[in-house]
Amino acid sequence: MEINMKITLFITPFIVGLVFANHAPGANDAQLTQTIDEQKIYEFASKLAYSKDAVDLWVQDKLPFAKYDGELGWLLVDGHWKDGVDGSWSDYNYNGSHERKMINYADKPCRINSYGDSFTQCHQVSDGETWQEILAAHLGEPIRNFGVGGWSVYQAYLRMLREEKRVPADVIIFNIWSDDHYRNLDAWRNIRVRAVGGFSEPTHPYVRVNLETGEFTQHPNPCPTKESCYNLCDVDWIVNRFKNDFAFRTQLAHEFASDQQVDRTYDSVREMAQTFGINTRIDSAENMNLSAHELHTKAALYSSMRIVEMIETFAKETDKKVLYVLSANSIDVARMAREGTRFDQEFVDFMKEKGLPYVDLLEAHMADFAKYRIDVDGYLKQYYIGHYNPRGNFFHAWAMKDALVEMLNPKPYGYVDAK
Repeated sequence: MEINMKITLFITPFIVGLVFANHAPGANDAQLTQTIDEQKIYEFASKLAYSKDAVDLWVQDKLPFAKYDGELGWLLVDGHWKDGVDGSWSDYNYNGSHERKMINYADKPCRINSYGDSFTQCHQVSDGETWQEILAAHLGEPIRNFGVGGWSVYQAYLRMLREEKRVPADVIIFNIWSDDHYRNLDAWRNIRVRAVGGFSEPTHPYVRVNLETGEFTQHPNPCPTKESCYNLCDVDWIVNRFKNDFAFRTQLAHEFASDQQVDRTYDSVREMAQTFGINTRIDSAENMNLSAHELHTKAALYSSMRIVEMIETFAKETDKKVLYVLSANSIDVARMAREGTRFDQEFVDFMKEKGLPYVDLLEAHMADFAKYRIDVDGYLKQYYIGHYNPRGNFFHAWAMKDALVEMLNPKPYGYVDAK
C-alpha cells in the first residue's frame, strides 16, 4: 500500500517523528541504533532522564494532583486549581478509592460506572459540573467517575477490571478521547511528550502491535514499584530499556534528521515501515514525519480495536452492558467542520461493523454546529477551554442521554411515571 504523501496530516509538536508502534524487537530493531552513533543515543537519553528530585515527588507522594500507582501508572488526588471557565477555580475531590466525588443521589445504589481519561474525569470543572453529575441529576441516580487525566484506553480498561470487582455496575460508560489511542502504545509517554511545567510522568502499562502480523501483546508497567522509578534517572538503564522501543528509535531519528548520517537514518525508518506491509517514500525529514504519523495512527487505532474486543469479552462474561462514547478535542472538531475528515474513521467503521453501541460526540458537534451562523472557532469557544467547560459537559451529557436511558432496565427514576 503506497501512502499518499499529498495527504495533509495533523502533526502536533509532540507527534512529529513519533512511534510507528511498539512492536516486539525483531531483525530491523537494531538498524536504527546502528545508523546513529552511541554518543548521540546517550545524548538523546540524557534529555529524557529525570532528576532524583522529580522522581522523589512520585515516590514520596508529594505531587499535588496525582499519586503513583504501580499497576496503572498514577491516580488522582484532591486539588483546587485555577483552571476553570473565565479564570475560575476548579474543585477536585476524590474518595479513598481515587474516584471523583459523587454529589447527586450519592446515597442511592449505583449501577453505572464510567471509565476513561481527563474527558471522563472532567478536568477544568468542579465536582458538581461533570457530565456524570449532570446525567445523575437528570436520571435520578448516581454515576461513578473513574476517569484519570492522561490515561490511555488500555489503562482505563485495566482500571475497569480492578473496579468492577470492587464496586460492580450493570452499565459501563467507556469514554475514548482523541489521543487515547496513541497512548496505548506508550510505555513512557515523556519520550514523545516532553515534561511540561515540571510534570514528569511515570511509566505505565502499554500494548505492542504489529499490523503486518496482527500481533497484539499486553505489557506491565516497566517501573512497577516506587523504587524502580529511580531507573528513570539512569541514562544507561534508559538506553538499555528503550533503545528497541519504536517511540525512542523514531524520535531519535527525528532528533538527528539533519545529521550527516541522515540518508542511512531514512533507510532504516523506511525498512521499519515495511515490517507493517507499507511501502512509502522517505527521503526527507518532512516525509519521514508524515509517514511516521500515518503509521502511528494506524497502529494506535488498531490497538484500541483489540482493547474494545477485550472489553466486550469482559462484559459478556460478567453480564454487563457497555456504552462507548467517542469524544474529541477541539482541533478534531474544527477539522471535521472545515474539511469533513477525521483521523479515527477506521475506528468508527470498526465500531459500526461490530454493531457496538456508541455515541459519537464529533458527529454530535457537527449536527449542533449546523444550527449556527458563526465560524467554527467562535462555535468551539462556547464549549472548550482546553477540556470541556461546564456547557461542554452539559453537551456531552445530553448527547449520550438517550442511548444511556435505552440501556437501563428498569428505567431510571426520572423516566418512571408517578403512581
